[in-house]
Amino acid sequence: IVCKQGSDKMQIAICDDEQNQIEYITSIVASWSAHEGHGCEIRTFASAEAFLFEYEEDKAYDILLLDVEMKNMNGIELAKRIRKDNNRAEIIFITSHFEFVGEGYEVDALHYLIKPISVEKLTQVLTKAAEKLSVEPPSVVISCEGETVKLYESDILYVESFLHYIVIHTKDNEYKIKENISVFENKVSDVFYRIHRSYLVSLKYITRISRTSVNIGNTELPLSRGKYDNINRAFIEHN
Repeated sequence: IVCKQGSDKMQIAICDDEQNQIEYITSIVASWSAHEGHGCEIRTFASAEAFLFEYEEDKAYDILLLDVEMKNMNGIELAKRIRKDNNRAEIIFITSHFEFVGEGYEVDALHYLIKPISVEKLTQVLTKAAEKLSVEPPSVVISCEGETVKLYESDILYVESFLHYIVIHTKDNEYKIKENISVFENKVSDVFYRIHRSYLVSLKYITRISRTSVNIGNTELPLSRGKYDNINRAFIEHN
């Protein structure tokens, strides 16, 4: 998968099948964003299906405001579909009925807002969502063949360099990006250690260190001469 680097703005989606609700919620979110100084990109969808169509290509959402009572696929079903990707977005449900509240627990919803929505309440919930996101684990957003993916540092095992590209090895996938490994190294935290000019590894996933190599599980990677003492010290500090 060939990728490029993505945006740092907070991505917010509003999904509601009533246009007047979309406009009302969008105005509150935009006002909150400007007041709090959060850079946001707000996208609106008139159905769960419309959201999913775009979501297949761009999964990097931070806050989702989902109407529960939509035609065809409702907001709860949509949230379940989103959580299948282990998406860590903060989900806020909007509903006219109290009886749906119990269903939100299994998708780890942040909050339920009952219509008519008060500006004050929605603003409070958005601030709570932003606070939770601010302590979210470090991540890197990459765009792969038109699909935007948020990679959490905790999912990255190691990074390998090939000429003008790097390959990011995660627990489940490999992502190929046109990027210099030194540039990528500067974008991630110091939990990553440069063991060789062509390899950057997560200290969390090292299973063995020898004088000439480092193991990430069953994968043996070369260790540059003179780095043995430094990597041992870094490994101890991060584990």
